[in-house]
Amino acid sequence: MAEDGERDRPHRFSEGQGFSEDYEEFSLDPPELNVDPAKVDPVDTRVITDELDERNIAKDQVDVEQLVDVGLSYMQINRFEEATETFERAAQFADEDSLEAQEAWVNKGAAHAQLEEYDEAIGAYKEALRIDDDSEHAASAETNLAYALWQFGETEEALHHAERAVEIDPRFPQAWYNRGFFLQERGLSEDAVNAFDNAIRLGMRNADVLEEKARALEELGREDEAEQVQQQADELRQQQEQELIEDR
Repeated sequence: MAEDGERDRPHRFSEGQGFSEDYEEFSLDPPELNVDPAKVDPVDTRVITDELDERNIAKDQVDVEQLVDVGLSYMQINRFEEATETFERAAQFADEDSLEAQEAWVNKGAAHAQLEEYDEAIGAYKEALRIDDDSEHAASAETNLAYALWQFGETEEALHHAERAVEIDPRFPQAWYNRGFFLQERGLSEDAVNAFDNAIRLGMRNADVLEEKARALEELGREDEAEQVQQQADELRQQQEQELIEDR
Protein backbone atom coordinates (compact mmCIF):
# COMPACT_ATOMS: atom_id res chain seq x y z
CA MET A 1 0.00 0.00 0.00
CA ALA A 2 1.14 3.53 -0.63
CA GLU A 3 1.80 5.97 2.15
CA ASP A 4 -1.02 8.30 3.14
CA GLY A 5 0.78 11.31 1.70
CA GLU A 6 0.30 9.95 -1.80
CA ARG A 7 -3.45 10.18 -1.40
CA ASP A 8 -3.65 13.82 -0.22
CA ARG A 9 -4.39 15.16 -3.70
CA PRO A 10 -7.73 13.92 -5.01
CA HIS A 11 -7.89 12.60 -8.53
CA ARG A 12 -11.13 12.45 -10.50
CA PHE A 13 -10.31 9.38 -12.51
CA SER A 14 -12.00 8.39 -15.74
CA GLU A 15 -15.54 8.95 -14.58
CA GLY A 16 -16.90 8.83 -18.12
CA GLN A 17 -19.46 11.05 -19.81
CA GLY A 18 -22.31 10.53 -17.33
CA PHE A 19 -25.96 10.63 -18.32
CA SER A 20 -27.71 12.92 -20.76
CA GLU A 21 -30.38 15.34 -19.58
CA ASP A 22 -33.11 13.30 -21.26
CA TYR A 23 -32.11 10.11 -19.45
CA GLU A 24 -35.29 8.15 -18.69
CA GLU A 25 -36.12 6.98 -15.22
CA PHE A 26 -35.53 3.31 -14.65
CA SER A 27 -37.70 0.55 -13.29
CA LEU A 28 -36.72 -2.27 -11.00
CA ASP A 29 -39.45 -4.39 -12.57
CA PRO A 30 -38.10 -5.52 -15.97
CA PRO A 31 -40.67 -7.77 -17.66
CA GLU A 32 -38.25 -10.69 -17.64
CA LEU A 33 -38.43 -10.80 -13.83
CA ASN A 34 -42.17 -10.19 -13.43
CA VAL A 35 -41.90 -9.02 -9.80
CA ASP A 36 -45.15 -8.65 -7.91
CA PRO A 37 -44.94 -5.29 -6.04
CA ALA A 38 -47.66 -6.46 -3.67
CA LYS A 39 -45.30 -9.14 -2.34
CA VAL A 40 -41.96 -7.32 -2.31
CA ASP A 41 -40.56 -3.85 -1.90
CA PRO A 42 -39.80 -2.71 -5.48
CA VAL A 43 -36.67 -0.91 -4.31
CA ASP A 44 -35.35 -3.93 -2.42
CA THR A 45 -32.34 -4.97 -4.47
CA ARG A 46 -32.64 -8.56 -3.31
CA VAL A 47 -35.68 -8.84 -5.57
CA ILE A 48 -33.51 -9.25 -8.63
CA THR A 49 -31.29 -11.89 -7.08
CA ASP A 50 -34.05 -13.82 -5.31
CA GLU A 51 -36.43 -13.88 -8.25
CA LEU A 52 -33.75 -15.11 -10.62
CA ASP A 53 -32.62 -17.80 -8.18
CA GLU A 54 -36.10 -19.00 -7.17
CA ARG A 55 -37.50 -19.19 -10.66
CA ASN A 56 -34.27 -20.48 -12.19
CA ILE A 57 -34.79 -18.38 -15.29
CA ALA A 58 -32.84 -19.51 -18.34
CA LYS A 59 -30.26 -17.16 -19.77
CA ASP A 60 -32.21 -16.59 -22.96
CA GLN A 61 -35.15 -15.31 -20.91
CA VAL A 62 -33.18 -12.47 -19.30
CA ASP A 63 -32.52 -9.18 -21.06
CA VAL A 64 -28.90 -8.64 -19.97
CA GLU A 65 -28.75 -5.19 -21.54
CA GLN A 66 -31.74 -4.08 -19.49
CA LEU A 67 -30.19 -5.53 -16.34
CA VAL A 68 -27.02 -3.52 -17.05
CA ASP A 69 -29.17 -0.42 -17.47
CA VAL A 70 -30.64 -1.01 -14.01
CA GLY A 71 -27.11 -1.22 -12.62
CA LEU A 72 -26.15 2.04 -14.34
CA SER A 73 -29.24 3.66 -12.88
CA TYR A 74 -28.14 2.55 -9.42
CA MET A 75 -24.79 4.19 -10.16
CA GLN A 76 -26.56 7.42 -11.07
CA ILE A 77 -28.23 7.62 -7.66
CA ASN A 78 -25.08 6.55 -5.78
CA ARG A 79 -26.40 3.14 -4.72
CA PHE A 80 -23.15 1.40 -5.52
CA GLU A 81 -23.62 -1.77 -3.46
CA GLU A 82 -26.82 -2.54 -5.34
CA ALA A 83 -25.02 -1.73 -8.59
CA THR A 84 -22.27 -4.29 -7.91
CA GLU A 85 -24.86 -6.99 -7.27
CA THR A 86 -26.82 -6.10 -10.41
CA PHE A 87 -23.75 -6.05 -12.65
CA GLU A 88 -22.58 -9.37 -11.25
CA ARG A 89 -25.98 -10.86 -12.02
CA ALA A 90 -25.83 -9.42 -15.54
CA ALA A 91 -22.41 -11.01 -16.08
CA GLN A 92 -23.74 -14.37 -14.92
CA PHE A 93 -26.69 -14.29 -17.31
CA ALA A 94 -24.74 -12.97 -20.29
CA ASP A 95 -23.32 -15.43 -22.79
CA GLU A 96 -19.98 -16.72 -21.56
CA ASP A 97 -17.05 -14.48 -22.55
CA SER A 98 -19.34 -12.18 -24.55
CA LEU A 99 -19.06 -8.42 -24.92
CA GLU A 100 -22.15 -8.09 -22.72
CA ALA A 101 -20.41 -10.05 -19.98
CA GLN A 102 -17.29 -7.93 -20.37
CA GLU A 103 -19.28 -4.70 -20.12
CA ALA A 104 -20.96 -5.96 -16.94
CA TRP A 105 -17.58 -6.77 -15.36
CA VAL A 106 -16.16 -3.34 -16.25
CA ASN A 107 -19.17 -1.63 -14.69
CA LYS A 108 -18.97 -3.88 -11.65
CA GLY A 109 -15.38 -2.77 -11.17
CA ALA A 110 -16.40 0.88 -11.42
CA ALA A 111 -19.07 0.38 -8.76
CA HIS A 112 -16.59 -1.29 -6.41
CA ALA A 113 -14.16 1.58 -7.00
CA GLN A 114 -16.82 4.06 -5.93
CA LEU A 115 -17.06 2.10 -2.67
CA GLU A 116 -13.25 2.17 -2.41
CA GLU A 117 -13.27 -1.63 -2.65
CA TYR A 118 -10.23 -1.59 -4.89
CA ASP A 119 -9.31 -5.25 -4.48
CA GLU A 120 -12.73 -6.26 -5.82
CA ALA A 121 -12.47 -3.61 -8.54
CA ILE A 122 -9.12 -4.98 -9.68
CA GLY A 123 -10.58 -8.48 -9.86
CA ALA A 124 -13.55 -7.29 -11.93
CA TYR A 125 -11.38 -5.36 -14.39
CA LYS A 126 -9.00 -8.29 -14.80
CA GLU A 127 -11.93 -10.60 -15.50
CA ALA A 128 -13.15 -8.16 -18.15
CA LEU A 129 -9.71 -8.13 -19.77
CA ARG A 130 -9.50 -11.92 -19.61
CA ILE A 131 -12.59 -12.03 -21.79
CA ASP A 132 -11.07 -9.73 -24.41
CA ASP A 133 -8.09 -7.41 -24.03
CA ASP A 134 -8.65 -5.61 -27.33
CA SER A 135 -12.39 -4.95 -27.52
CA GLU A 136 -14.44 -1.77 -27.36
CA HIS A 137 -14.60 -2.09 -23.55
CA ALA A 138 -10.94 -2.99 -23.04
CA ALA A 139 -9.63 0.59 -22.93
CA SER A 140 -12.06 1.48 -20.14
CA ALA A 141 -11.09 -1.66 -18.25
CA GLU A 142 -7.38 -0.87 -18.60
CA THR A 143 -7.61 2.77 -17.55
CA ASN A 144 -9.82 2.04 -14.56
CA LEU A 145 -7.63 -0.90 -13.57
CA ALA A 146 -4.73 1.56 -13.59
CA TYR A 147 -6.52 3.75 -11.05
CA ALA A 148 -7.36 0.83 -8.75
CA LEU A 149 -3.74 -0.30 -8.84
CA TRP A 150 -2.59 3.25 -8.08
CA GLN A 151 -4.80 3.23 -5.01
CA PHE A 152 -2.92 0.10 -3.93
CA GLY A 153 0.39 1.91 -4.38
CA GLU A 154 1.28 -0.08 -7.51
CA THR A 155 2.30 3.03 -9.45
CA GLU A 156 4.56 1.30 -11.99
CA GLU A 157 1.95 -1.30 -12.88
CA ALA A 158 -0.68 1.44 -12.96
CA LEU A 159 1.29 3.36 -15.59
CA HIS A 160 1.65 0.16 -17.63
CA HIS A 161 -2.12 -0.27 -17.80
CA ALA A 162 -2.64 3.43 -18.51
CA GLU A 163 -0.24 3.08 -21.45
CA ARG A 164 -2.09 -0.01 -22.61
CA ALA A 165 -5.40 1.89 -22.60
CA VAL A 166 -3.96 4.48 -24.97
CA GLU A 167 -2.61 1.75 -27.24
CA ILE A 168 -6.02 0.11 -27.45
CA ASP A 169 -7.92 3.33 -28.15
CA PRO A 170 -5.74 6.35 -28.98
CA ARG A 171 -8.88 8.49 -29.27
CA PHE A 172 -10.04 7.83 -25.71
CA PRO A 173 -9.51 11.18 -23.90
CA GLN A 174 -9.83 9.75 -20.38
CA ALA A 175 -7.03 7.31 -21.18
CA TRP A 176 -4.73 10.18 -22.17
CA TYR A 177 -5.67 12.12 -19.05
CA ASN A 178 -4.95 9.16 -16.82
CA ARG A 179 -1.68 8.48 -18.63
CA GLY A 180 -0.66 12.08 -18.06
CA PHE A 181 -1.58 11.87 -14.39
CA PHE A 182 0.60 8.82 -13.81
CA LEU A 183 3.49 10.25 -15.81
CA GLN A 184 3.33 13.38 -13.68
CA GLU A 185 3.28 11.25 -10.52
CA ARG A 186 6.58 9.78 -11.69
CA GLY A 187 8.08 13.18 -12.41
CA LEU A 188 7.86 12.88 -16.21
CA SER A 189 6.30 16.31 -16.62
CA GLU A 190 7.10 16.89 -20.32
CA ASP A 191 5.43 13.63 -21.34
CA ALA A 192 2.56 14.44 -18.98
CA VAL A 193 1.92 17.79 -20.69
CA ASN A 194 1.78 16.04 -24.07
CA ALA A 195 -0.71 13.51 -22.71
CA PHE A 196 -2.93 16.23 -21.24
CA ASP A 197 -2.81 18.12 -24.55
CA ASN A 198 -4.00 14.98 -26.34
CA ALA A 199 -6.88 14.61 -23.87
CA ILE A 200 -7.87 18.24 -24.45
CA ARG A 201 -7.67 17.89 -28.25
CA LEU A 202 -9.95 14.87 -28.02
CA GLY A 203 -12.61 16.86 -26.20
CA MET A 204 -11.76 16.48 -22.53
CA ARG A 205 -11.63 20.18 -21.69
CA ASN A 206 -12.52 20.56 -18.02
CA ALA A 207 -11.03 22.07 -14.89
CA ASP A 208 -9.42 18.81 -13.76
CA VAL A 209 -7.31 18.22 -16.85
CA LEU A 210 -6.33 21.89 -17.07
CA GLU A 211 -5.25 21.94 -13.42
CA GLU A 212 -3.10 18.85 -13.94
CA LYS A 213 -1.54 20.41 -17.03
CA ALA A 214 -0.82 23.60 -15.09
CA ARG A 215 0.88 21.58 -12.37
CA ALA A 216 3.06 19.79 -14.93
CA LEU A 217 3.99 23.09 -16.61
CA GLU A 218 4.95 24.55 -13.26
CA GLU A 219 7.19 21.56 -12.59
CA LEU A 220 8.91 22.29 -15.90
CA GLY A 221 9.55 25.88 -14.88
CA ARG A 222 7.11 27.25 -17.44
CA GLU A 223 5.39 29.51 -14.90
CA ASP A 224 3.73 31.92 -17.35
CA GLU A 225 2.06 29.09 -19.29
CA ALA A 226 1.09 27.37 -16.04
CA GLU A 227 -0.55 30.56 -14.78
CA GLN A 228 -2.55 30.98 -17.98
CA VAL A 229 -3.75 27.38 -17.92
CA GLN A 230 -4.63 27.58 -14.23
CA GLN A 231 -6.65 30.72 -14.92
CA GLN A 232 -8.59 28.84 -17.60
CA ALA A 233 -9.20 26.03 -15.10
CA ASP A 234 -10.46 28.49 -12.49
CA GLU A 235 -12.83 30.10 -14.99
CA LEU A 236 -14.23 26.71 -16.02
CA ARG A 237 -14.71 25.66 -12.42
CA GLN A 238 -16.52 28.91 -11.61
CA GLN A 239 -18.71 28.42 -14.66
CA GLN A 240 -19.57 24.88 -13.57
CA GLU A 241 -20.41 26.05 -10.06
CA GLN A 242 -22.63 28.82 -11.44
CA GLU A 243 -24.46 26.32 -13.64
CA LEU A 244 -25.08 24.10 -10.60
CA ILE A 245 -26.54 27.04 -8.69
CA GLU A 246 -28.81 27.97 -11.61
CA ASP A 247 -29.99 24.37 -12.00
CA ARG A 248 -31.16 24.38 -8.39
